[in-house]
Amino acid sequence: MGYKVVVVGATGNVGREMLNILDERKFPVDELAVLASRKSMGTEVSFGEKTLKTKDLDTFDFTGWDIALFAVGSDATKKYAPVAAKSGCVVIDNSSLYRYDPDVPLIVPEVNPEAIHGYSKKNIIANPNCSTAQMVVALKPLHDRARIKRVVVSTYQSVSGAGKGGADELWDQTKSIYNPTDDKPPKTFTKQIAFNVIPHIDVFLDSGETKEEWKMVAETKKIVDPKIKVTATCVRVPVFVGHSESINIEFEDFLDEDEARDILREAPGVMVIDKREDGGYVTPVECVGDYATFISRIRQDSTIDNGINLWCVSDNLRKGAALNAVQIAETLGNRVLKKG
Repeated sequence: MGYKVVVVGATGNVGREMLNILDERKFPVDELAVLASRKSMGTEVSFGEKTLKTKDLDTFDFTGWDIALFAVGSDATKKYAPVAAKSGCVVIDNSSLYRYDPDVPLIVPEVNPEAIHGYSKKNIIANPNCSTAQMVVALKPLHDRARIKRVVVSTYQSVSGAGKGGADELWDQTKSIYNPTDDKPPKTFTKQIAFNVIPHIDVFLDSGETKEEWKMVAETKKIVDPKIKVTATCVRVPVFVGHSESINIEFEDFLDEDEARDILREAPGVMVIDKREDGGYVTPVECVGDYATFISRIRQDSTIDNGINLWCVSDNLRKGAALNAVQIAETLGNRVLKKG
């Protein structure tokens, strides 16, 4: 016996990826509904070898459905997630709306699966920000061994993190570089993204940090340990898919780079590719379509007593969004619902 599953926002990049991953991982689906806004109603999406037509989110009755994977923005989530939750359907939300709600667990299954039981307060589980998800997968096993004091992270985030508009803008601007008569001014981003990098993701806060940077701080504390100090600089780069991060970690106790490498090799969800030679590391192009969070360039930081540097790469549409949501559903099924 499996689950009755709803994918909300099934026509978007993340929604389609959720459908792919549900099929790839053989999630026990007895019945599947795919929902979209009224303007997209009837659009066809794929689930394995099946083709499904989307239904209208506004009129859908969630009663009797087990799990709803939400891949829509915060405004739509605010309207429809409580409706689904009150109907008895457990919501797994990919937006930022509920991440900082103390009554909603924020889950990365490799890191804090035990927190899943907190879902019952609101019948909602939050999926973290894409840049946070891959980082905490790398941090948690090291934190368990040597206790992390401080993290300094710089991100190199792909344009797909800004949705289809971001990817289209990079494509169109790249072509326009070679055709000066076809100017493509920025719309999705604040400046030209083709052949450029932009140190600005989300809105600026009074502190001077952007909201994306603030998210990494707040979410790491909620998922891993509130005592960890985090400072982030988040940068948009002209890469279609795959987020990269340069992470500097300061520990309470000394951790040798070789031991860190061995710990990460054994960590769930992590793949270590770390050879000190040309090409002995992973780049965003190589991580696309993969489930793993890849770790490279593991090395001692000689400027502090207990420091390690590493390079972290992951497919942001997968581990940063759709894959983590499906893994949450798997954790919910294995630990709580136990139907599949």
